[in-house]
Amino acid sequence: MKFIKVTTSLLIILFTISCSEKVKENSIKSEIKKPNIILFLADDQGWGDLSSSGNTNLNTPNIDALKTNGASFNNFYVQPVCSPTRAEILTGRYFTRTGVYETSSGGERINLDETTIAEILKDAGYKTAALGKWHNGMQPPYHPNSRGFDEYYGFASGHWGNYFSPMLEHNGELVKGNGFLVDDLTDKGLEFIKQNTDESFFLYLPYNTPHSPMQVPDEFWNKMKDKSFDYLSDEDVNEDLQFTKAALAMVENIDYNVGRITYKIKNLNLEDDTVIIYLSDNGPNAYRWNGGMRGKKGNVDEGGVRTPFYIQWTNHIQKGLHLDEIASGIDILPTICSLLSIPINTDLPIDGEDLSPILLGGDQENKNRYIYNHWNGKTSVRSQQFRLDEENRLYDITNDRAQLNDVSKYHPEILRALITAKNDFETETIKTTKENDNRAFTLAYPKALYTQLPARDGKAYGNIHRSNQWPNDSFFTNWKSVNDSITWNVDVLEAGRFQVEMYYTCLAQDLGAIVELSFDTSKIATKITQSFDPPLIGKENDRVPRMESYVKEFKPLNLGIISLPKGKGILTLKALEIPNNQVGDFRLLQFKKVE
Repeated sequence: MKFIKVTTSLLIILFTISCSEKVKENSIKSEIKKPNIILFLADDQGWGDLSSSGNTNLNTPNIDALKTNGASFNNFYVQPVCSPTRAEILTGRYFTRTGVYETSSGGERINLDETTIAEILKDAGYKTAALGKWHNGMQPPYHPNSRGFDEYYGFASGHWGNYFSPMLEHNGELVKGNGFLVDDLTDKGLEFIKQNTDESFFLYLPYNTPHSPMQVPDEFWNKMKDKSFDYLSDEDVNEDLQFTKAALAMVENIDYNVGRITYKIKNLNLEDDTVIIYLSDNGPNAYRWNGGMRGKKGNVDEGGVRTPFYIQWTNHIQKGLHLDEIASGIDILPTICSLLSIPINTDLPIDGEDLSPILLGGDQENKNRYIYNHWNGKTSVRSQQFRLDEENRLYDITNDRAQLNDVSKYHPEILRALITAKNDFETETIKTTKENDNRAFTLAYPKALYTQLPARDGKAYGNIHRSNQWPNDSFFTNWKSVNDSITWNVDVLEAGRFQVEMYYTCLAQDLGAIVELSFDTSKIATKITQSFDPPLIGKENDRVPRMESYVKEFKPLNLGIISLPKGKGILTLKALEIPNNQVGDFRLLQFKKVE
């Protein structure tokens, strides 16, 4: 037997070959591009607001094509209103655990110990963008740029007062939109796709329609305004047909924009490498045809929480796959991660279930799951067959989607089990409420350049009042006395210096007021020397009268540079002098970190 004499030179050669092969192997692995994700989320679109749901009142061929070319869930559920559903999609956890309990004034924020799908994908090498209505926290680190999104363009509030070239933000900087908002968001989405064709990307498109105000371009309104409808609301109400026509015209505009995105994906030969998901965030925002289901937005019945859910991944998910298994918005995160073979490393346990087995032709692991819907103190529970409603009535949804016949006396054991499950859910998950929420509005997050404090998040004292009872797009007006003030409960996360701009309007005859901003011992003040009195806008584009505030343009006033010490306290805006009738109207403060 011959032996090879191992020399130092031979070891070096073998080590070099081994390292070379390893580098080559890693290089090949890094070149394997993971599939892209595009997630469309409509705002206040009901299950029935698509032609693929059987509604002949409108035509949505591009959204319908996702169903035809992919899988659809017949029993997919979200929460009754906006921010809770968004929190569940982003975290894979019931919103009641995440710090969300309202749709405004800080109650829409996702706790900072939660991990979002964007953070998981970004850690896996994805380029990430959120374009549209965020509604889960405005100030960093609640802002989307602090929650895993490289790019953010849109508005972080719950609703907006104007959809035609409105004030928006791009990565925290205030900018002016370009044209109809959904079209504009899609334009930015197309740019993002084009810029990242060779990268794995996650594009989240939370559109803002058909949420009111009911604004839509003429092209879509003119096709709908004189239309006769085949399907009307099954509820015993007087349906506002003008509102319905506006909502359906807005959905047809969404469909047009979904088509723009899917065409681009095909044109770039990315279809086989892109998972596309479409759903809505809650039931319809008014009574209109919705498949005979009881309830609408804000209700925990079927009509308030059932949404279309379509997922397309060509050559992976079977075309036309129709699934009856119950599923929920909390399932999106674990399903995406499973489809992409990305591990879920979160500090908190996920509530959602992985749907990839049934999407890829296998069986559902948990056939006895419950899905919980909650809002405004009311909870309902859905099993595969039944729904327990807020008043503990039991309905066999497989035979009674309209929830007309209480069958609790025929199924006492099921009734008891669902009531127990409901009580356990409320006890276990409902932690943060308006009464115990002690989170301040954050300022001076070290990794953020900009922070915005809008009228929405402030408290007014004295004569000052809001332009509307719904705070999300409101401004403060009637600022007439030096005893009036606006305050924010803030937490300055790091000491620093900040350039502050106040967005205001002021009549020419009211010029000369001196306004002061103060926190702790720091103060800055300046005089208003330029008038700015633009008209209210919105009414000219509304197809039906609105309930939200009308809006207008506001002018930035440089208040100066303020030094903020670290810590919690009250930030106060007030007037030191008011030589005439009033100060003016106030919209927001914009802070920019000064290095």
